[in-house]
Amino acid sequence: MSTPYPFTAVVGQEDLRLALLLNAVSPAVGGVLVRGEKGTAKSTAVRALSALMPEVDVVSGCRFSCAPTSPDPACPDGPHESGATGSRPARMVELPVGASEDRLVGALDIERALAEGVKAFEPGLLADAHRGILYVDEVNLLHDHLVDLLLDAAAMGASYVEREGVSVRHAARFLLVGTMNPEEGELRPQLLDRFGLTVEVAASREPDQRVEVVRRRLAHDDDPAAFAARWADEEAAVRARIVAARELLPSVRLGDGALRQIAATCAAFEVDGMRADIVMARTATALAAWAGRTEVLAEDVRQAALLALPHRRRRNPFDAPGLDEDKLDETLEQFGDDDDPDTDPDGPGGGGGQPPSEGPEGGDAGTPPEDGAAGAAEEPGEPQPAGAGSGERSPVGAAEPFRTKVLSVPGIGEGAAGRRSRARTEHGRTTGARRPNGALTKLHLAATVQAAAPHQRARGRSGPGLVVRRDDLRQATREGREANLVLFVVDASGSMAARQRMGAVKGAVLSLLLDAYQRRDKVGLVTFRGSAADVALPPTSSVDAAAVRLESLPTGGRTPLAAGLLKAHDVLRVERLRDPARRPLVVVVTDGRATGGPEPVALAGRAARLFAAEGVASVVVDCESGPVRLGLAGQLAGDLGGTAVTLDELRADSIAGLVRDVQGISRRAA
Repeated sequence: MSTPYPFTAVVGQEDLRLALLLNAVSPAVGGVLVRGEKGTAKSTAVRALSALMPEVDVVSGCRFSCAPTSPDPACPDGPHESGATGSRPARMVELPVGASEDRLVGALDIERALAEGVKAFEPGLLADAHRGILYVDEVNLLHDHLVDLLLDAAAMGASYVEREGVSVRHAARFLLVGTMNPEEGELRPQLLDRFGLTVEVAASREPDQRVEVVRRRLAHDDDPAAFAARWADEEAAVRARIVAARELLPSVRLGDGALRQIAATCAAFEVDGMRADIVMARTATALAAWAGRTEVLAEDVRQAALLALPHRRRRNPFDAPGLDEDKLDETLEQFGDDDDPDTDPDGPGGGGGQPPSEGPEGGDAGTPPEDGAAGAAEEPGEPQPAGAGSGERSPVGAAEPFRTKVLSVPGIGEGAAGRRSRARTEHGRTTGARRPNGALTKLHLAATVQAAAPHQRARGRSGPGLVVRRDDLRQATREGREANLVLFVVDASGSMAARQRMGAVKGAVLSLLLDAYQRRDKVGLVTFRGSAADVALPPTSSVDAAAVRLESLPTGGRTPLAAGLLKAHDVLRVERLRDPARRPLVVVVTDGRATGGPEPVALAGRAARLFAAEGVASVVVDCESGPVRLGLAGQLAGDLGGTAVTLDELRADSIAGLVRDVQGISRRAA
């Protein structure tokens, strides 16, 4: 077995290490979500945490880790005999993003359940993680049906396996830890709220700290055992401090003044529900215990807010995470209580918000998220350099987004689970039955009984039970929804450059991006202006990255419509090789004009007919305005084999028949 990297040897990343340690002290805090760029020790720190967790007392032989003092009365391995106890290290179970449902919750032998009435159950990862850590790397890429199961288990503290009326239940209380790169997409709000704390991590820009990272990594890779031995004393000290903090935790007092500050902070930042208040209270208490105190200070409340609130105050995927620390300080000061204990963090017992010192790597963990977000927001407004393009104008801000109705791809696909177009999936309504290919996952009970019924006399049936053999089993075929690739092809030429008009166009695209986020689509962005087209954003699950590119999009120059369509066609060709099951939807945002080069209109028509020949679903958002309209966008939609819709018709209350039109035209084109 490989030697893990020591937790105390991680360089910097104070907030990350503190959040993990607080959950080790008080698992009731609710876990940690770690957001950050690749290569920032996210996974390394999480995997190293399990070595610091205290051992777990369990009932000997129980596959579900029942506690000897309070075994689960409904445990599938129960009832347990008294006295059969033991202990083991706390487990850290990793959930792969591509895991099956049966691997997560466990598998029930359907054939034995029907034929013998025996609940033969093989536990899954949720059972393994009970009273331990469940770690999901790239949690934002987890399939929706697995997210649903995690949400159920986290809410009820138990896992249920249901197969056609036969059910197994076992306890599943675990510390949920997830890591993700926001560039690859965001989490569903329901799962995001289940994480008690969130931490933003970034690589240090300090040369000395980066040198220390490389030095320690190389030393560990050369001799992991010797490197771990060098840090054994520090690891033992932190482990002992966790045990001491756990013992002190029940004695920590959360006064009325601290509670008022917690409630006022959550109200000031307009967080939804009451979970934030509860998580903040538990986190502040854990901070005090970690510092060796029995009183919660205002500094604990402040640190708890910085860890528990950033991911709960976001209103849409395009809002920057983080808190306004000035507003936080004002709220805490306004609702402070003079009768509270000394709030000086440098006084006795202070420093609850600091992880253990590590010696050479101490230093600033990086710029707060608010600074980075503010800087990114200011960039689109910067003047464009001279010569950047003929007639180029500075970017225009997007108008207020609005709710749109779904634009779906016709037919039935077999792509990744999502919420846009019809597809054959493992989840959804049952539409038929078939013989299983491999292991049976979803039993069609009626079809199974129908297949077995004619053979009962030949099989010597004598009792009330049904004699079922493997050949009788039928797999249910189901229809649900899939996620698609929504490729935006946006006209940024001079004919679109009127500020009010382009603001409306960006607002419409932003609205469609919000819809794509909610439906779990991949998105891509192709823009065209001047003399060429550019892939502003290759297909990705990060919808907020597309919003950033859209916001900074300059305009001006001629309208190379054909170049934009050909570039989009090339993007689809490459993406089809990478992800052949994901069907595309092309959304062209233009007024339909084509200028520049010889025969630009005819060339654009030929490019558009490539999409129609391949049966690609498409929609043209007609941006033409003014009293005289040429109807060029409608002609383009006809060449694409799609439909055209104006900006006004794009709103949810104006396009009730749009999906039907898209499907009808696509069928005629096929």
